[in-house]
Amino acid sequence: MNHIEALRTPDACFADLPDFPWTPRYFDNLEGYDGLRMALIDEGPSDAEHVFLCLHGQPAWSFLYRHMIPEFLMVGARVVAPDLFGFGRSDKPVDDDVYSFTFHRQSLIALIEALGLQNITLVVQDWGGLLGLTIPPDMPDRFNRLMVMDTVLGLGGGTTEGFEAWRKFHGEHPDYDMAALFQKYVPGMSDAVAAAYAAPFPDPRYRGGARRFPFLVMTKPDMEGVEVSRRAATWWSSEWQGDDFMAVGEKDELIPPWLMKRMHEVLGLTRPPMMLPDAGHFVQETHGAEVARAALDAWNSD
Repeated sequence: MNHIEALRTPDACFADLPDFPWTPRYFDNLEGYDGLRMALIDEGPSDAEHVFLCLHGQPAWSFLYRHMIPEFLMVGARVVAPDLFGFGRSDKPVDDDVYSFTFHRQSLIALIEALGLQNITLVVQDWGGLLGLTIPPDMPDRFNRLMVMDTVLGLGGGTTEGFEAWRKFHGEHPDYDMAALFQKYVPGMSDAVAAAYAAPFPDPRYRGGARRFPFLVMTKPDMEGVEVSRRAATWWSSEWQGDDFMAVGEKDELIPPWLMKRMHEVLGLTRPPMMLPDAGHFVQETHGAEVARAALDAWNSD
């Protein structure tokens, strides 16, 4: 990969994050991504029986999982929560054209291989699912459980009214107030938490990923990522033999409950989804600990 010009959010921007005490780990030598540094939270025993790989979406970062991480650690698991390039503490390419489905998907594959992760519980939301759900078919021996929240596979079959409004907003207001956006979608969010979500983006130069991602969602059949997503859908429904858990925010306007129920069918999941009447798109933010405990209880009862 040719040299990619990127920015690195100053550490001072991440001072005093509420309920997020973990020290980040950094990779600056991922295969195919020389010169770019990826940040991640990597907590728990390196030889743990289960590894929770928590993948965030746009415009969030690993901070999104701060209510779930303690629940997973309490059962002796290892938790790996990376920041996608362009988000969180990871480097942020300044050229918006760098951001693509393949660029991000391959970076996650490279991370899994670099860490040697096995016995993975894949935990996904938003773009974490658009990317992450396509990976297990290419390395099936590494994954044995799936936890899905407010996400889809990008099959190129259309969109929703709520997502079109999201995409339109990003097109018309590329340098929007990040903290205000989170407070809009999560009513009652404190100023301190909203500021933490906005911390990775101190000025518009850092926002390439946040600007670009809404326009990469595969809503048309000829878009990058549709083919691999369709192959993944076939694999999940016909070959996946691991355990699963789905939680649905019933107030989600971007990925409404009817679409999540459709995804339940597409993925061939076996458990009825956990419906959350008061939750919106960011289930981890509002109901993270509750959902984590419910999934763990379900799996432990088998």
